[in-house]
Amino acid sequence: MPAALIETIHDEYEISTDPARVDIDVVHRFLSEESYWAMGRDREVVARAIANSNLVVGAYAPNGAQVGFARMVTDLATWGWLCDVFVLSGHRGSGLGSAMVATIVEHPEVAEIHWQFLATADAHGLYAKFGFTSLDEPQRWMHRRS
Repeated sequence: MPAALIETIHDEYEISTDPARVDIDVVHRFLSEESYWAMGRDREVVARAIANSNLVVGAYAPNGAQVGFARMVTDLATWGWLCDVFVLSGHRGSGLGSAMVATIVEHPEVAEIHWQFLATADAHGLYAKFGFTSLDEPQRWMHRRS
């Protein structure tokens, strides 16, 4: 079940957690062609990932075009994985990425979740502003790749 709808304004942009507003073509294009973490990802995989994430956020220009995105894979109770965060290049520099992350991590249904995770190669400073740190005990964590 998706999280409750939140809509806010950041400068001239609207930020919304309404999954029905997400432009899958925009998200797929960025992830598969510009991101370092999802290069070449199939459109169907992007659509399925969005559909199965309980919390998504989109940033929309005044003309309604989607210019940013983030999602949290979460059970809305105990665990959350923040991922696929991006702002299109022509819209960076105004704090829009921070506004989207704030919308997700401060969402009333996930704000108190004890375990929130993410992975980043280059945005540690952004996420540190929201309390993300390196793993305390990385030796306890494992992952599996297929």
